[in-house]
Amino acid sequence: MSGKKVSWLKSCGAAWQGIVRTVKNERNGRLHLAATVLVITAGFLSSLERWEWAAILLVIAFVWSTELINTALETLLDRLHPEAHPLIGAAKDAAAGAVLVAALAAVLIGILVFGPRLWF
Repeated sequence: MSGKKVSWLKSCGAAWQGIVRTVKNERNGRLHLAATVLVITAGFLSSLERWEWAAILLVIAFVWSTELINTALETLLDRLHPEAHPLIGAAKDAAAGAVLVAALAAVLIGILVFGPRLWF
């Protein structure tokens, strides 16, 4: 039983290191971290409803998940094929596109949640 517990804890530690490495090494990771802190702070200051928190936390997780997958894919592809290749570029562009879609969704949900508090 303890072997599984240690394995799970090691997995969590490795996952956390992936997040930390992304924030340290990727400009967009730092941008997402700043946006996350800003939005969560704004949420506390705005006294969001439970459903609003659910929406905000869901899109934060969506953006971070796509960014981490994008970073993993780019890192792997750069290691496996360091020179430029059209198919590698297409894969990296598609992964970056997924992050863009997530970020745009987050902005729109942010407008829906915070907009009425700011403009009305």
